[in-house]
Amino acid sequence: MTANVLPPIRSDRTGSAAAGQKSKPAPIPPPEPGLTPKEIIARATVFVPRLRAEQDASDARGTYSEDLHREFVKAGFYRIAQPRLFGGYEFDLITFYRVMLEIARGHPGVGWCLALAASHAFEIASHWPEQGQIELFGKDGHFIAPHRAPPLGTLTPVEGGYLMNGTWDYCSGIPYATHFIGGAFIKRDNQPPVVGHGVVPREHVTVLDDWGGDKTLGMRASGSNSVRVENVFVPEQHVGYLSAGLASTPESMQDGTAGTRLHGNPMYLGRLAGPFHATLVMPVVGAARAALDEYEEIIRTRKTLSLPQIPRFEHADFQRPFGEALTLTDAAEALMLKGCEIYHDYCRRWAEDGTPIGLEENMRLWGMIQHAGRMACEAVELLFHTAGSAPARKGHKLQRYFNDVAMYRGHSSSQFQAFGAGLARLHFGLPWGMYGL
Repeated sequence: MTANVLPPIRSDRTGSAAAGQKSKPAPIPPPEPGLTPKEIIARATVFVPRLRAEQDASDARGTYSEDLHREFVKAGFYRIAQPRLFGGYEFDLITFYRVMLEIARGHPGVGWCLALAASHAFEIASHWPEQGQIELFGKDGHFIAPHRAPPLGTLTPVEGGYLMNGTWDYCSGIPYATHFIGGAFIKRDNQPPVVGHGVVPREHVTVLDDWGGDKTLGMRASGSNSVRVENVFVPEQHVGYLSAGLASTPESMQDGTAGTRLHGNPMYLGRLAGPFHATLVMPVVGAARAALDEYEEIIRTRKTLSLPQIPRFEHADFQRPFGEALTLTDAAEALMLKGCEIYHDYCRRWAEDGTPIGLEENMRLWGMIQHAGRMACEAVELLFHTAGSAPARKGHKLQRYFNDVAMYRGHSSSQFQAFGAGLARLHFGLPWGMYGL
């Protein structure tokens, strides 16, 4: 399934503003107009051996190399879910995550960095106003940006926009970004604060040296540096308001979003909570795939310690964990991609009959994808615990994957038990308890 086969949006839902809308801006042609989802996924697969060979260097650096970045640009990996109007391929989210999964099989930390850098073109295309999109995607459509959503800074109103200040941690994908998106409080006299998300060009951002090497347990190549922004002017059209896009649905969706009106693709309804979590789970599924490859190499090349000594892959003590981890990983990948498929089904439904994507539906997608992450973590942990003592040595690939999934285990949005309680409250009509809902 690809995004361009979703049904056209019915004319009664193109929005009242559409009738008087100016003609669309001149389209930016994508670098390869004939590129297909199958081809771009195959391109990602080719990188797996190289990514594994460069794991140590990438971890020490805190991200992938400039050479790899240039090849990722050439391969089209930053443009997968970007609208065609602005030089993207406008493939669906399933294609996006299949590509990123192949990169994460080569190196989970690189998969995390690339996906968090490339995924937010979809966000901008969904929710930012038309003029903002024209300016942010620019003349050639080259747009790369991490988004740190919590309001860790301020946007102070001034004529024509805001002054942005703050420091944001965990800005995964910043090393090769063209822009940074940060959540910030907007305070006006005698009004409660609201959260806006300002977009700042990369040259106005200070990237702090707090990632890579042994600064973290895992995901060392994820480029998750902190950034600082000081008194940077942000035009009004470069600020998005995403409370509705991330979680709740106070807007009716009757008129869609800026993205559905501009691009005519229901994918750009941009209900982000469910699909966003796939960006975090995908590297963990990639780690599970990589761990299976490493474990298989171990049990094919080593013999049991007990007599009679036989290849480990012939012994049930190693067959059982491998088989269980294999099915856990298969299930995790299938569940993650099914979540993306359901999101597109919801978008298709809206395009056909106007049924909005409800808050509970969106949050259930998030929870569903969380469990894909849990299963992938369990697969890696099982393999690490049964592979013998060798993976405990520094620099062993299986240790790297174990440490990488540990980082996901501690992520605030992966806490499925706490999340489950909030989802139950939502189901029973009680306050959600997260994000002020």
